[in-house]
Amino acid sequence: MSTEQELRDRIGPLVKENLREIPDFPDPGVLFRDITPLLANGEAFGELIRVLADHYGGQVDAVAGLESRGFILAAPLATALGVGMITVRKSGKLPGPVIGVDYDLEYGSARMELRPDSVHEGSRVLIIDDVLATGGTSAAAVELIRQCNAEVVAVNVLLELEALKGREKLPGLRVESAVVF
Repeated sequence: MSTEQELRDRIGPLVKENLREIPDFPDPGVLFRDITPLLANGEAFGELIRVLADHYGGQVDAVAGLESRGFILAAPLATALGVGMITVRKSGKLPGPVIGVDYDLEYGSARMELRPDSVHEGSRVLIIDDVLATGGTSAAAVELIRQCNAEVVAVNVLLELEALKGREKLPGLRVESAVVF
């Protein structure tokens, strides 16, 4: 198993080279970091999945992708690892029965849900998403996985917005990011 720094050294440049920055999107003053160029570059996207599979191989029994860009990362990674994929979705998107966790946003709240029958008790789960910002979505996913009596091995993100302190909502967890802004 490689360390977070070794993982960052291997995929950080790959992510940065295939990242597009869009000022004032979706609102004035926001700098949106777009991963679609990475996804569109078959060679780079394939290498990203290979490196992640090498890093997490033998450590996990499932990969949980967070809606929506986390799905794009989780599906090929789960396939490469030979494990199942769990979809953690926004409220009202999954047919029941579901369990859910509410979490706070800057103005208001949101809810993440999953089907508990998609998580096997005692399984080791990697949670993956594109961005860690405030940590609310990831923390809700961690709580949902734990409600299913499964273990969260790590939370992995491509981009971490350090100033928003998302790691603080994930105490005691292994949090790994490719690029920190």
